Amino acid sequence: MLYAEIDRLLKTGKRNTNYIINQLNINQNHYFMKSKIIYFLFFFFPMLMMTAQENGIKGTVISSDDGMPLPGATVIISGTNISSATDFDGNFSFPNVASDAVLVVSFIGYAPQSISVKGQKTINVTLKVDNNQLNEVVVTGYSKQKKTDITGAVAVVNMKEVMKQPEPNPIKALQGRIAGVKVSSDGSPSGGNTKVVIRGVGTLNNTDPLYVIDGMPTKSGMHELNPNDIETIQVLKDASSASIYGSRASNGVIIITTKKGKEGKMRINFSTYASFSDYSRKLDVLNANQFGQALWQANINDGLNPNNNNLRYQFDWSVNNNKPQLNKVLVPEYLDTQQTLKASNTDWYDAISQTGIANSYDLSVSNASDKGNYVFSLGYYGNEGVVKTTDFERISARMNSSYKYFDGKLVIGENFSLNRTNEVTDPGVLDPALRALPIIPVHTVDGIGWGGPVGGMNDRQNPVRLLEYNKDNKYDYLRLFGNAYADLEIIKNLHIKTSFGMDYGFYKKRTLQRSYKSGYLQNDQTSVTIDQSISDKWTWTNTAIYSLNFGKSNLNLMAGTEMYKDTYDTNTLRKNDFLIETPDYMYPDAGTGESFTSGTSTVYSLLSYFGKADYEFDNRYLVSATIRRDGSSRFGKNNQFGTFPAVSAGWRISNENFIKNNAPVFSDLKLRAGWGQTGNQEISNTAVYSLYLASYAGGSPTWATSYGTAYDIAGNGNGLLPSGFIATQSGNDDLKWETTTQTNIGLDFGLFKQKLSGSIDYYIKKTDDILVLPPYLGVIGEGGNRWVNGASMENKGWEFSLGYHDETSFGLKYDISGNISANKNKITQLPDEVKNNYGGDGLDNNILGRPINSMYGYVTDGLFTSQDQVDNSAIQEGKGLGRIRYKDLNGDGTITDKDRTWIGNPNPGLLYGINLNLSYKNFDFTTFWEGATDVDVINNTKYQTDFWSVDDVGSNKGTRLLNAWSLDNPNSTIPALTTVDRNAESRFSTYYVENGSYLKLRVLQFGYSLPKDLLKKLSMESFRFYISGQNLLIIDAKSFTGVDPENAGFGYPQPTTFTAGLNFTL
Repeated sequence: MLYAEIDRLLKTGKRNTNYIINQLNINQNHYFMKSKIIYFLFFFFPMLMMTAQENGIKGTVISSDDGMPLPGATVIISGTNISSATDFDGNFSFPNVASDAVLVVSFIGYAPQSISVKGQKTINVTLKVDNNQLNEVVVTGYSKQKKTDITGAVAVVNMKEVMKQPEPNPIKALQGRIAGVKVSSDGSPSGGNTKVVIRGVGTLNNTDPLYVIDGMPTKSGMHELNPNDIETIQVLKDASSASIYGSRASNGVIIITTKKGKEGKMRINFSTYASFSDYSRKLDVLNANQFGQALWQANINDGLNPNNNNLRYQFDWSVNNNKPQLNKVLVPEYLDTQQTLKASNTDWYDAISQTGIANSYDLSVSNASDKGNYVFSLGYYGNEGVVKTTDFERISARMNSSYKYFDGKLVIGENFSLNRTNEVTDPGVLDPALRALPIIPVHTVDGIGWGGPVGGMNDRQNPVRLLEYNKDNKYDYLRLFGNAYADLEIIKNLHIKTSFGMDYGFYKKRTLQRSYKSGYLQNDQTSVTIDQSISDKWTWTNTAIYSLNFGKSNLNLMAGTEMYKDTYDTNTLRKNDFLIETPDYMYPDAGTGESFTSGTSTVYSLLSYFGKADYEFDNRYLVSATIRRDGSSRFGKNNQFGTFPAVSAGWRISNENFIKNNAPVFSDLKLRAGWGQTGNQEISNTAVYSLYLASYAGGSPTWATSYGTAYDIAGNGNGLLPSGFIATQSGNDDLKWETTTQTNIGLDFGLFKQKLSGSIDYYIKKTDDILVLPPYLGVIGEGGNRWVNGASMENKGWEFSLGYHDETSFGLKYDISGNISANKNKITQLPDEVKNNYGGDGLDNNILGRPINSMYGYVTDGLFTSQDQVDNSAIQEGKGLGRIRYKDLNGDGTITDKDRTWIGNPNPGLLYGINLNLSYKNFDFTTFWEGATDVDVINNTKYQTDFWSVDDVGSNKGTRLLNAWSLDNPNSTIPALTTVDRNAESRFSTYYVENGSYLKLRVLQFGYSLPKDLLKKLSMESFRFYISGQNLLIIDAKSFTGVDPENAGFGYPQPTTFTAGLNFTL
């Protein structure tokens, strides 16, 4: 009987796990064998008690979710220390219970319930799932707080929703999910180009937030982190929450906590998916015949003979009724006299593209008890991008564990990950794929040589060759990241913790340069370049945390110190001339030509002291204060230390009697306000120093040739020093921190027992002493570069988030949430030396008072469509029918650079996201939309798609040219074709600035989970499979003429992706 029951214990699911947890907590001082006996006794003794006591009470606890028993639920007789736990079937019992007693029933993940006995002998209890997240514990920097106690602007990311969007970079999946957080990225296989801006751009330097992973800070490399290892993500948006990180927190802080083992039986989790990607949209370029049509029309418009061109095109054309007419485009069979290049009709976009394929596999093993926990995971991710030969591969391993000693007084743990990544990046072929002429073939007639331009054509490289010769130029990166820690409770509620973390990275890339012949383009120089770098960072953190409760007051105090050091070494080696051009042979020792070497090493360190105090009174009033003092080697000796204070307060209005009695519909209502200062030190490690460059004259087989220093010390007028040093930068002992001061006021609210919840925030963020490197006059001579503090910037904005969840009478569960945020940015101060470096007329009309990256140029006024318009407009050199008309803003009758003005703002006015979840029985459905509005983008492709002569005359163009203005097409807004840009239409103007607003269907997913009774038969805890699509739909402005308003230039395109996957737990 005992063995049968043990067998039943091992085969039970999650709820029986909670039963085990409860028993282990009650008997935590017993060994494992004793616990088995206790389980057996606890299963049978309630039966005996129920029959032996006539005044006893018994009952069953079940879930309202599915009606299944809840084993391990806790049942307490209120006002006493008497408690019991439900058995495998959810049963509980008590002897001699008073008839007026009250039972309190609780279970993890369910709302507790109080039941009056009232003389009943049997009580059956149905617990409801608790969706109230107010008691959720949030990591806020060196400590944890209940979400309901937070007084700063802290966003908690719903990781369940994030994981429904398969991405190589977990940060990329945050796009549109957090109010006030702008995430931009492209479609590169690694997601490594993802950028995050929190509450607007606040500096002229690096805008990346600080990432803190399990207490270890970093600024980059999120695509190296396995998304499946992440348990929680919190975003600290305002200074009152982020100031605990001091000089590195002005751009905001993103705190990532990785998974820990959960109590119960050992769990084995496995997940996998496969994705297939293709272009969401693709730029349409001219084919060989269309290119000929455009070439003919451009020459005809200029009164030229179209057959006099260098592009091998000839035309059969005639003039009918004084109107030229193209009869046929003639292309020779061969482009070269050697007849090696056969005229083609190459679609270069198709030639460089493929269906992208990504695969992901993740396996983890975890367990926990009252003595400790562990989780071990392995992951593989591989992604072949939509651009041929580009790919990314990541292999990751993680071990997190912690163990308790001395009755839990001492906890020792570690969190470490080892990742290896390699990637072949796009060498920049999307632009060449647009420019390469379609009549040029990919290969020569023998199928071996490379096609390329012939005499008279532009020297545009063969995009396929670029990819083929780049496929072996991948980088490898090995990264060890994590920390080990010890937490000792010296006396009750006083914890001393020490943590030592490391972030070690080794980067290596071998770049092969091979010889080639591609048309008249050729290269005979072969070489190999090897780049290596080592990044060695460590952090040692020590904290003391004390919690004190007295009466209605709760006080939490924290003090700590932190030391950080960052060492970065680089080495580069190049060797020329190789007889054999294969990857296996092209190593430096095999080269016969010159060698070149270089290397650098930089170090910076940070010493910090910090403290925090949180006070709560009567569960209604909250006050928090933080201070941090940082000293950095990056700054001058007169300003090496900076102090960053913050204060915040909160009022839980919902706990006031006037709300409880008059508006019980509010389950949460909290007003909060905060003020604080944070810093930014994201400049070069050597910015504070005077720098000199060693220079050696002459050449040798192993060193690059140099001409020595530029000094003529001998006075001969032509002498050079054989060696010496050139000053490249002047030091600044007064260089100091950028300081961001932020004020935030917010309101959190919840109604109908948190079915409806949300928050609203308003903030003002001002950054002073922004670090800039002004240009210097040539008369200053060498060493004129000098970093200074001098710029200021301001951001103001608001954020709003709202969510609602419920369940219909027929069992349909739904959860809808959304967020929207607005931010206005302006530069308020710049040093005189740089105030005209960001646009403007060079005088008083500069960027001061305007958003960063504002666009400055001419304002267009359509096209000249009649000779009357041409004759009665301002003087404009090159104007004519079909040409762009520019506005004479200063009214002097002539179009000059004085007619420029501010014409665009690339910073979105509004960011928003909407998420909808539906579930019915075992089916689930998710859709997520993300968008931006009130934003201007520069459509750089227009230089190639709308003009024949503005940029790169003679290269291929976009198909929009076929709709260019002409007397037969007078309603077109595309300028008439011409072979010469006489109207200077390459000048930056509103013609290139377009409305970049968009709404994208980021995620559409359908899932199915196996029924619980089937899972029980299969001895599984969960099993779910799904299909999903990403970037399925783009809704953009009618006036936008590019491919994707989110990436309006020639960057790696955001693809449409279809995914099928599954995950299960044993």
